[in-house]
Amino acid sequence: MSGLLALLDDVAGIAKIAAASVDDVASQAVKAGSKAAGALIDDAAVTPKYVHGFAASRELPIIWRIAKGSLKNKLLYLLPVGLLLSAFAPWLISPLLMLGGAYLCFEGAEKIWHWLFPSKHHEVFPEDKPGDPAHLEEEKAQGAIKTDFILSAEIMTIALAAIPPSNFWMEAATLATVGVMITVVVYGAVALIVKADDVGLFLAENGNLGLTRSLGRGIVKVMPWLMKLLTIVGTAAMLWVGGSIVIHGMEELGFGWLGHHIHDAAAYLAHQVPVAYEGAVEWTAKAAMDGVFGLALGMLLIPLATNVIVPVWTKVTGKSPAEGH
Repeated sequence: MSGLLALLDDVAGIAKIAAASVDDVASQAVKAGSKAAGALIDDAAVTPKYVHGFAASRELPIIWRIAKGSLKNKLLYLLPVGLLLSAFAPWLISPLLMLGGAYLCFEGAEKIWHWLFPSKHHEVFPEDKPGDPAHLEEEKAQGAIKTDFILSAEIMTIALAAIPPSNFWMEAATLATVGVMITVVVYGAVALIVKADDVGLFLAENGNLGLTRSLGRGIVKVMPWLMKLLTIVGTAAMLWVGGSIVIHGMEELGFGWLGHHIHDAAAYLAHQVPVAYEGAVEWTAKAAMDGVFGLALGMLLIPLATNVIVPVWTKVTGKSPAEGH
């Protein structure tokens, strides 16, 4: 009996340790995932365009297919690479993070450039394009999964850098949790966004109460504005997060003058307001300055990408980076 009680006591101790480990993994995953907010919002803003023009009955299956591809990207490819980097080449994480931050700046600046100087390019949607719908669906899904790989690489690298030093299994569990959690959040949100207008239309046409029908009409009217707002917020978040990543990376490489000036300027502005608002003002000012730097860096990268990277990529691979997207 004493042996059985000792065994039960050991099992209880192991269960407590396991519960604490699960709690640590969840806590670290939430903190690490929050650092990837810019790429996360951009992912949610970008994905709905891949189901534009398809029949309503095909929207959720396409999103589910892209979500599975995203999980595969994160767990089968990016997770092992991230863990190998953390174990054998941690010095590479900061430069890679800066590269991902620069890409976020480029993406955000490119969107603003296209708003300011719209091109005459007309995107071809499934209803305008001849061919087998299944083939077009396959083409769009594969294009979305390729784009997701880049965004997922940014998210996983940002998350890896945000995870405090620990053992291999803790890092693996935390990074895997981040990957699954972010995929569920992003594609769950995308599914809600894509189907919201259908739900609104159904309520407007079939609601038993006038209030229900009004709610449905309101949803239908507000969704285009919500999509525009999501795009604007996503672009701002990309510039802010991308700029802050590059500035922080410069500090780690010994070029901290810009980061120090931004910090001092934000602190100075915070001291000009009542104490209750100092924290909010300092954060907002720093985020705004990081975003302005991100926009400037992105604008500088546009001609480099247009005149150097894209032609080289096209020559090597035989297709444009945007092809299939």
